[in-house]
Amino acid sequence: MTQPTRSTDAAPPQGFLAEIKDAVTIRAAVLVLGVLALQLAFITSYIGAFHQPKPSEIRIAVTAPVAPVAEQTAKQLGALPGKPLDPRTVADEATALRQVKNRDVDGALIIDPAGKADRLLVAGGSGAALPQAVEQVIGLAEKAQGRTVQVTDVAPAAAGDGRGLSSFYLVIGWCVGGYLCAAILAISAGARPANISRAVIRLAALLLYSLAAGLLGTLIAGPALDALPGSVMALWGLGTLVVFAVGAITLALQGLAGVVGIGLAILLIVVFGNPSAGGAYPYPLLPPFWKAIGPALPPGAGTYAARSIAYFKGNGAAGPMLVLAAWAVVGSAITLACAEVRKGRPGAAVGSGLPDDAPAVPRFADTGSAGSGSADAR
Repeated sequence: MTQPTRSTDAAPPQGFLAEIKDAVTIRAAVLVLGVLALQLAFITSYIGAFHQPKPSEIRIAVTAPVAPVAEQTAKQLGALPGKPLDPRTVADEATALRQVKNRDVDGALIIDPAGKADRLLVAGGSGAALPQAVEQVIGLAEKAQGRTVQVTDVAPAAAGDGRGLSSFYLVIGWCVGGYLCAAILAISAGARPANISRAVIRLAALLLYSLAAGLLGTLIAGPALDALPGSVMALWGLGTLVVFAVGAITLALQGLAGVVGIGLAILLIVVFGNPSAGGAYPYPLLPPFWKAIGPALPPGAGTYAARSIAYFKGNGAAGPMLVLAAWAVVGSAITLACAEVRKGRPGAAVGSGLPDDAPAVPRFADTGSAGSGSADAR
């Protein structure tokens, strides 16, 4: 009787450690560690920005019928412990009101020397936390002088805009759409465009997406949900600029760093941009670091501009719009420059398992004869 022979084609048995090494590449492990770092940075940034909000140098206009009274009050308010206020005197109540509505100041104290009650003008459209902080600080200061204060909201948030946060959430939605659109372009056709033409096509696709996202977001927040007043056209323009700016930044970072650029975009926009945007807590309530970087990043610039359009007739929106335009221009320029430098080397699509510098796999393989293939090569 013959004995069955063992196949020599069977793979040699491998240990569990060998299986792990085969299943998890070094590149995958590095990317997972990068995700962990992003997650921890996200937690740190949000808790760090929001765990202990306190007022710092809130701009306040002070006026009284008698100039020395206003000057003395402003001096006292400026000397409060911790410098919660940044007071400045103005000529009269009309000037104070105009400065609040122009977003030059965050509140105005109207002093009545003949009585014991003063008036405080605030703007709820700037976010509920800021007027509340102003009211609290001024109320305590007035109480210490044996006086009372009556609060008047001269730019209140809409009834459907809970705590004045609709602008913030609208802008965050636009930002998410911007970097996701750019990331999907990388997933579908390579993290880095192969040439200038491809880069222009990506930017054009991003622009079309931005126009649609800006309009639809505006219609949802405004007419559909009645959460945000203001000009539909102005908010549409802002939304288009926010989405395109964030998308262009993401494309630029992908051009510079390949797939890793998507993570860098999330780090910039989500980890640093969202907590410093002045949404839940406007700039005067944020810690110094977040207060400093917020106006320069797209979420902060977009949120401030959206509130200006919705509640302040566009006053104060010009600066943030210029910030967004600068991001859009710089992101587009870097995207085009990277495409020119890397001409003919597009890199692998995200999820292909290939290194960033590997040539892209053709979408349609040549199924023709070898002869036709050699002819095409020529």
